Amino acid sequence: MAWSPPPPRAGHPYYMYDSIYAQPGAIRLVLRENGEALKAAAAHLRAMDRVFLAGIGTSWHACLVGELLFAQSARLGHRVRAFHSFEFANYWPDPDPGTGVIVVSHRGTKRFSLEALRTSKAGGRVGVAITGRGSGEGLKIADFVLTTVEQESSAAHTISYTTALSLLAALAAEMGGDEEVGHALEAIPDQMASLLGQESWEELAARFAEGRRYYFVGGGPNTATAYEAALKMNEANYTTTVGMNSEQVLHGPWAAMEASDVVFLIAPPGPSYERCLALAKAAKEIGAPVIGLVEEGDSELSPLCAHTVTLPAIPELLTPILAVVPLQLFTYHLALKRGTNPDTMRSDQVAHRRARGRFTL
Repeated sequence: MAWSPPPPRAGHPYYMYDSIYAQPGAIRLVLRENGEALKAAAAHLRAMDRVFLAGIGTSWHACLVGELLFAQSARLGHRVRAFHSFEFANYWPDPDPGTGVIVVSHRGTKRFSLEALRTSKAGGRVGVAITGRGSGEGLKIADFVLTTVEQESSAAHTISYTTALSLLAALAAEMGGDEEVGHALEAIPDQMASLLGQESWEELAARFAEGRRYYFVGGGPNTATAYEAALKMNEANYTTTVGMNSEQVLHGPWAAMEASDVVFLIAPPGPSYERCLALAKAAKEIGAPVIGLVEEGDSELSPLCAHTVTLPAIPELLTPILAVVPLQLFTYHLALKRGTNPDTMRSDQVAHRRARGRFTL
């Protein structure tokens, strides 16, 4: 039976709000409940020559983080690649039998993600699905199914993203015997709970509610965080928003920046920190306010920021699980300020509801 969303809510708290605040407990539960499946999947993937990850939208962003997790924590090096499911299904040759394929899809109904999994199974390859409870039947052909959370009531997915990231991190750590990442992952639920109560998110959204354009910028694993934050802004509050890699912004897009824009820099310690610092200096010259997501004790980028959000000290590979949460909250409260319903992806507006009827997913 197809999942049907509940009736929309007419005001705060919307479903998106509930999902954001449920994330710490959900991550803890998901890691515990998938323990045996993670070990079994890791053992089979360990025997593969390479691993491909595939997803669309928020799930693709999770795959981009997973690509670096599997390269480093699972010790696959260059034998891992993340694909957008549409590209994987339509533009790339079928993977050979030595390839393990991980498909991330919360609903389990997207045509091209299902095609990616069917392709892997048809060739006798190991297939792993990371999906939500009550998802479509198609992903059940996977050799291993790792389950996140119940189907989200909000179209702006949040909790399914961070739980999928957590499962990818746990799977990579299990494959590579990475105890540092494994132990750090165990601490994330408590760190996230602390982060959720760190700021007055409503005041932060009100302060920067009049931005002409919003830039979300990060590097390495947080390139995906920038993409994901921009997607949530598009879905929930309909602002003009871009998400970009830090080095890419410095190679041209910064020239479009104006003093009326707002720049979010996801800048924990790591190789991309210096490039975020360079962009912060450029934004300051232009007059655009910078909101920095930095590790506690940061002394270089913070003085350039109009506001900073402090992230706990964890391995850089895991920072996307935590760094996305303040951006989810900013997105949500900006939707309240702008009078939009963050759950509906504009299906409550006639023209956009008609537009959605013009294509299938």
